[in-house]
Amino acid sequence: MSVVARVLIYSDNADTRAQVRLALGTRLAPDVPELEFTEVATAPTVLSEFEEGRVDLALLDGEAAPVGGLGLAKQLRDEIDPCPPLVVLIARSADRWLADWSRADASATAPIDPIELANTVLNLLRGHARVQ
Repeated sequence: MSVVARVLIYSDNADTRAQVRLALGTRLAPDVPELEFTEVATAPTVLSEFEEGRVDLALLDGEAAPVGGLGLAKQLRDEIDPCPPLVVLIARSADRWLADWSRADASATAPIDPIELANTVLNLLRGHARVQ
């Protein structure tokens, strides 16, 4: 296992990116790598980071504009092989079907619940697929 997990946070809202970063901190558990964050506000930058192989896990804001995290997750899953784990942030738990459509590995609700998000990311870093 690598020393650092490179976590990309995509949102056009700086407050959302900060909430995610603060909820996760830099170390979730002793058995997973330390987290190193890259905050991104535009879809083209997300695609560039993925194409360069600089992402181990991504959190994508479903409410981002003009490109939402759900559509971006679907695009990444379709175009990047192998694709790192993807977590989409959704505004309503009723939108989990959209997370399924996007083929994200997991979803978490916004506003950010630090315990929910940390557990979701921890499970993905430990290699458990499809946590919701």
